[in-house]
Amino acid sequence: MLSLFEIAAMMLALSALFGWVNHAFLKLPHTIGLLVMALVTSLVLIGLDFFFPALGVTETVRAAIGQIDFNQTVMNGMLAFLLFAGALHVDMAFLRSRRWAIGLMATGGVLISTVIVGLGFYLLAKLLGLDIPLAWAFVFGALISPTDPVAVLSILKTVNMPPLLEAKISGESLFNDGVGVVVFTIMLAIAMGGGAHGEGHVSAAAIAQLFAIEAIGGAVLGLLTGWIAYRMMAMIDEHAIEILITLGIVTATYAVAGRIEIAGHHLSGPIAVVVAGLLIGNKGAEFAMSEKTRTYLFGFWELIDEILNSVLFLLIGLEILILSQSFNAEMAAILVALTIPLVLFARLVAVALPIELLGLFKRYTKGAIPVLTWGGVRGGISVALALSLPDSVAAKPVILSATYGVVVFSIIVQGLSVRRLVNKVINPDLLK
Repeated sequence: MLSLFEIAAMMLALSALFGWVNHAFLKLPHTIGLLVMALVTSLVLIGLDFFFPALGVTETVRAAIGQIDFNQTVMNGMLAFLLFAGALHVDMAFLRSRRWAIGLMATGGVLISTVIVGLGFYLLAKLLGLDIPLAWAFVFGALISPTDPVAVLSILKTVNMPPLLEAKISGESLFNDGVGVVVFTIMLAIAMGGGAHGEGHVSAAAIAQLFAIEAIGGAVLGLLTGWIAYRMMAMIDEHAIEILITLGIVTATYAVAGRIEIAGHHLSGPIAVVVAGLLIGNKGAEFAMSEKTRTYLFGFWELIDEILNSVLFLLIGLEILILSQSFNAEMAAILVALTIPLVLFARLVAVALPIELLGLFKRYTKGAIPVLTWGGVRGGISVALALSLPDSVAAKPVILSATYGVVVFSIIVQGLSVRRLVNKVINPDLLK
């Protein structure tokens, strides 16, 4: 049994080693390179276990990785810091200029995608002879529909993109993450309403109440804590203390959101820290920080972002060691091959409908729809949500395999090719 310090040491040492090998030899984008190397390492270990079971190497590594609760590590550990770091660098002026498109894609787009993926996944499962109730198919649709802000923002760093389009992608990913968790909670409540194998019934009023409490309540909490941090920082000029204030606000906001309970529902921690990060990164940076503080504070959060991103993508690659025990590899491969185009089609519809609707009133960058569709990368949050499903749910292994396959394809294939797509469909003058 490894201690918490030993687990952290293992993750950081592997991240450093794989990061160095990737930078020196593979030359892939940092986080994608880490994922690829971790995935290859996992597959090699699984192969060794198959051909030389007496070695027991895979079981030793699997036992060490198994001590890490991926869901808790991501959702109640890394996510708050990563979302805040991402929101800190988003320009509110650009965000406001595309607020309607971002708002529609982050809410209506997630719902549209959830319905399309849910229905499609249910039919695909039936086609393959898998017994997955419709309610649990919609749970999968909810957890795979939001784009992952961690993965999206990481990949955007490697792509030269028009500022307004970049703001649209980053803004949508930051907000649809929180909305997606709320939709997932609703779908899970519906599915669990009839037991682990049935289809439950939750009233429309209860769904509206849950959404209002979690999403709107989280935004209000983020505004309040962000404003408190802003006022505190405006009164002093000491970069070390101001960095400490941001750390305190991130952790306290996320923790308080999970503790406040209204009508049986908690506030959305992800939405709260995003709102707080936007406030501090824009209004705070302009009016409450000196040039020296801005340099230190933004540099600190960039470093936090890079370190946690590295560990997260490493974990995603190594997680296959745990997941490989819970599903049939052949069936999983077929299901994933069919699910990937389904998820991409749902993403296309979820992007195209809001853009085409708003296009009646406002011009948008030519090529925005294919870039937003292909740039909508899924990541660790989807895997964490899938892992959070109760073990008693019969459909969990199928949902896990489909989720992991879509996420790996999304990060590696979409992540590595989005730059080429941008260069192909966007006017070169807009990239200058």
